[in-house]
Amino acid sequence: MDTASSRVMCQRDEDSLTRGRLLSDPGDLDGLTEEADSVSDALPGHIDVDPEGVEQGLARLVLIVIELVRRLMEHQAMRRVEAGSLSDEEIERLGETFLKLGNRMDELKTAFGLENEDLNLNLGPLGDLM
Repeated sequence: MDTASSRVMCQRDEDSLTRGRLLSDPGDLDGLTEEADSVSDALPGHIDVDPEGVEQGLARLVLIVIELVRRLMEHQAMRRVEAGSLSDEEIERLGETFLKLGNRMDELKTAFGLENEDLNLNLGPLGDLM
């Protein structure tokens, strides 16, 4: 294939891309620009880099995950108790374990200045965590 033929094929490819709207004109970006502006208005103007805030934020995240897992485990334990698949000794150990975990969670929330409301998480159709 000679150079002239290659140029004609490339031009045809470019024309078909433009007609197929794979390449857009600047007017097509107006909606995207408006959406980006509305999102940027919702974002804070600065980032808080306070070391205590970072520590508390990380503690909050970890405690939320622990609380979620704890509640899932309690739910599963209750299902097993109701199904009769646990012995009295296993039920006693589970109760003691969940009590200790709850106490430790309270200690950690106090240490990081967090309340139960701080650990709430919206789980969508399942509702709130707390």
